[in-house]
Amino acid sequence: MEQIMHTQPGPVLDEKGRPFPGYSTHSVLTYNRNQIKAPAYRIKEWDFYQISNEELCLQFTIGHTSYVGQVSVMLFNFATGEKILYKEKLIPLPFGKMGMGTNAESDSTLKYDKGGMYMEFITKDGVRTLKCKCEEVETEIVLRTTMPHSLVINIPFDEKETQFYYNHKINCMTAEGYVKNGDKEYKFDPADSYGILDWGRGVWTYSNTWYWGSASGLADGVDFGFNIGYGFGDTSAASENMLFYAGKAHKLSRVTFHIPMKNGKEDYLQPWRFTSDDGRFEMDFRPVINRASCTDVKLIKSDQNQVFGRFTGTAVLDDGTRLQVRDLFGFAEKVENKW
Repeated sequence: MEQIMHTQPGPVLDEKGRPFPGYSTHSVLTYNRNQIKAPAYRIKEWDFYQISNEELCLQFTIGHTSYVGQVSVMLFNFATGEKILYKEKLIPLPFGKMGMGTNAESDSTLKYDKGGMYMEFITKDGVRTLKCKCEEVETEIVLRTTMPHSLVINIPFDEKETQFYYNHKINCMTAEGYVKNGDKEYKFDPADSYGILDWGRGVWTYSNTWYWGSASGLADGVDFGFNIGYGFGDTSAASENMLFYAGKAHKLSRVTFHIPMKNGKEDYLQPWRFTSDDGRFEMDFRPVINRASCTDVKLIKSDQNQVFGRFTGTAVLDDGTRLQVRDLFGFAEKVENKW
C-alpha cells in the first residue's frame, strides 16, 4: 500500500473543494470551512476527548452534524459497567455557529456556555485543559503529551469528489484531574491515566460504517500507543494506522478487525483478533465491557459498540524492532451511522 505523506504546508482542499489525500504527523494542512463545496447540512465537525485508566472512562464531546449540535460529558466504570453520569445538551440547527477550531495543535479555546451547560477546551503551549460544569457535575482535566507526533489523515470519499474527512488523532497524553458528581469525587492520576483526542472535520456520506481502535500506555516501560481503523472513505493514500513508541511515529499499512460472530451477528464480548497486511500489527483482544448505544429515529441512526479490553501481541516498528505487547488496556469499536 503506497501512502502519501504531507510534509509541506498547504490547504486541505483544492479550488474545487476536493481533498489532497495523504497523512502527516503534525497539522501540516490548513482547514478552511469556507473552501468546502458542499451543502452546509452535510458538514460535520467535532472535538472528542476520552480520558481513562483501568477503572474509569471520562468522555467529552463538542461537535455538530450541522442540523444538530452536541455538548456532552459521560463518566462510566469499567469494572461494574455503571454509567456514573451523563449530561448532554443538544443544539438544534447550529450549522457553523459553534466556533469549531481549524487546527488541533495551535493555541485555542473552544467554549460552550448556555442553558446550564458549561464546557471549555483550552489548548496552550501543548497542554490541554478540559472543563465542564452542569448541575451537580464539575470536572477539570489537564492533558500533557508524551509524544511529539500524532496521526493526521486527509481522505476522500468515493461517492462525491467534494466529500472528505480531515482527522487528527492524538494518543499518549497523560491525564490529571477530577470529576465531582454531587458529594462524590473521582480522580485521574497521570501515573496510570491517559487521554486521547479525536478531532474531525469533513463532509460525510449519509450512510457509513467505521472501525476504530486505540490504546495508550507502556510497552516494556516505554511510552507506547497506537491508532487503528478503517471503513470510511478511500484510505488508499493514507491509512489510519500508526504506532507511537519512545517519541516516534511508525506508519502502518492496512489493519483488519476480526470480530467474532454468533448466529450471524457480532459477538462483541468474545475475544477479537487484529491482523495486518504487512505483518506489523498482530494482536489478540480480550474484551472487558461493551459500551453499546443505538439511536434510530427514522432517517437518522447511530449504532455504536465501543468495546474496552486488553491487547496482547506484536507490533513492529519501522526499523524492524518487534515489540511484545502484553495486556495493554484500550478499546476497539464498530459504529454504523446514517446521518
